[in-house]
Amino acid sequence: MEDRFILTPYFLDGPMPGLEPLAESSWEINRIDLPDSEQQIRMSMLHESLADRVAHHLTSGFRPVSIAGDCCSAIGVAAGLQRAGIEYTLIWLDAHGDFNTRETSPSGFLGGMPLAMLVGRGEQTMPQAVGLQSVAEERVLLLDARDLDPAEEVALRESKVMRCATVSDLMEHPLPDMP
Repeated sequence: MEDRFILTPYFLDGPMPGLEPLAESSWEINRIDLPDSEQQIRMSMLHESLADRVAHHLTSGFRPVSIAGDCCSAIGVAAGLQRAGIEYTLIWLDAHGDFNTRETSPSGFLGGMPLAMLVGRGEQTMPQAVGLQSVAEERVLLLDARDLDPAEEVALRESKVMRCATVSDLMEHPLPDMP
C-alpha cells in the first residue's frame, strides 16, 4: 500500500508556518480559511477537512499518513478511518496521557484532552462535529505517558485503556488482528 502524506500545519487552531517547509512536493497540505470564531469550531473545521482526506485516500487504496502540530488532529484521522469503514486499534504514543477533561485538567488546555475525547470522555464538541463515534477504551493502548496530571492518572487507572511504559512492552500486549 502506497503512503499519502497529509500535513496539517496548525497548532490547535493557529497556523504553524514552520511546518510547511518540511513537506515534500507530493504531500497534501490541509490548509483551510478559518473564520473568526470559537476555537473548537475552527479546530473542527480542520478535523473535518482532514477526515475527508483520510477517508478519500483509504477508499482509493492508499495509506494516509497525517503530520500535524498537535494531537487533537487525531480526531480528524479517527473520523476518516470510520468514514472509510475501518475498524482499528488506537496506539497512542506520547509522553503525556492526553486523557484530561475540563474537570480533571489543571490548565484547561485542549491539547491535553484528545485521547479522552476519542474514547467519549469529557468535551465532545469536536468529535461530534466530525461525526466521530467513540473508540472503545479496550481498543486503546497508551504508550509512555510518563507526565500525567494527578486526576488524569486516576482517570487512566480507572479506565479500560491498556498502558505500556516502553516500546518493548508493546510487544508483550496481544493486539487485535486489525489496523
